[in-house]
Amino acid sequence: MDCKRALDEANGSIEGAKQKLRERGAAIAEKKAGRVAAQGTVNSYIHGGGRIGVLVEVNCETDFVARNDDFKLLVREIAMQIAATDPRWIGNEPDAPGEYPENEPPLLQQPFIRDEKRTVQQLVHEAIGKLGENIVVRRFTRYELGS
Repeated sequence: MDCKRALDEANGSIEGAKQKLRERGAAIAEKKAGRVAAQGTVNSYIHGGGRIGVLVEVNCETDFVARNDDFKLLVREIAMQIAATDPRWIGNEPDAPGEYPENEPPLLQQPFIRDEKRTVQQLVHEAIGKLGENIVVRRFTRYELGS
């Protein structure tokens, strides 16, 4: 029904409807931001024939959502993003620098590798809107052979 409503609001424009759904996802994410996300999963991703490896922890509110295929896909996409871009920060740390170097955006501010029109933060917000729980990228570690 959300899709139909967004399509009606956008006067039949599919791109307009997608934008409306993204905006709704961001609004839902903002409302849920204060909720405790103590469940979740740790996922690994190995790339380049074993030359790059990533461990990432992404939290949600319940173990029910942590076992959901959409949540698992989100965590895998985030791990692949980390493997590809080697970020130094997540972007939600309390001790992060006030301003990031121009050529080193934090993970959440980076363009998503599969769709550069969206940021990783927008990807997370879309998942929050879809799954109905707060989702937080808690921490990650990236290993690269020989570095």
